[in-house]
Amino acid sequence: MSVLLSAVATLGAIGAGSAAILYIVGQKFKVEEDPRIQEVQDALPAANCGGCGFPGCSSFATACVNAETLSDLNCPVGGQKTMDAVAEILGQKAPVAVKKIAVVRCNGTCDNRPRLNLYDGVSNCTIASALYGGDTGCSFGCYGLGDCVDSCSFDAIHINPDTLLPEVIEDKCTACGACVKACPKDIIELRKQGPKSKRIYVSCVNKDKGGVAKKSCEVACIGCTKCQQVCPFEAITIENNLAFIIDDKCRLCRKCVPVCPTNSILELNFPPKKDKPLAIKDEPVAVSV
Repeated sequence: MSVLLSAVATLGAIGAGSAAILYIVGQKFKVEEDPRIQEVQDALPAANCGGCGFPGCSSFATACVNAETLSDLNCPVGGQKTMDAVAEILGQKAPVAVKKIAVVRCNGTCDNRPRLNLYDGVSNCTIASALYGGDTGCSFGCYGLGDCVDSCSFDAIHINPDTLLPEVIEDKCTACGACVKACPKDIIELRKQGPKSKRIYVSCVNKDKGGVAKKSCEVACIGCTKCQQVCPFEAITIENNLAFIIDDKCRLCRKCVPVCPTNSILELNFPPKKDKPLAIKDEPVAVSV
């Protein structure tokens, strides 16, 4: 019995000593957290979507507190209102952020890009992309299996059952970028939402040469440079047989849209263009003498 009590006493002493040592070490090396970090975190939407470029809202809040300026920091979900609140907590000024929205750069519907075979594997774009080039002649286009849909925490993107292409719901999109990262074909990108949601972009990522691209999809960009030639703002580049409209330079003049021979340039939320009235020539008036 005395041996048992001795063992218990010894273990108790060791435990107490270890606890004392841990307490002393913890006090010596503890790091005081800036209370503003919690304040900033409370002002964030707590989506933890990663759209800000950080793993979660806590990391973003820490980055905001430690940054000298908020110019390179933005919460796309909370938007300008949230960043203004963060700036007020930190005694800084939040720069005006440009509202962005996810854009699907593929218009290869079933009519434009007929199916050549049927994929009968796992319903996952990433897996399908690793196994084969797709069930159409275009190896650059959308698989339509919904990785982007599964990645969206805001129910802002769905697969159209008729076209088998993803469609973005503008009112719900927060530009968090989750769908951009989820797409193995890189056909989704974040672009400026534009005034009154007006946008112009090349809805194609096919880098094949013109004839090959056109054969695989009726609305594929063929890199003909016609759009580039008519753009007065040098907002269009041609690289690897593919045209791209630069957001920061585009002035939404729409001159590039009608010259595209394959209709691969899309214009969204614009009013229809008015037809110019035909000029009526004045008929000679008879004058009596």
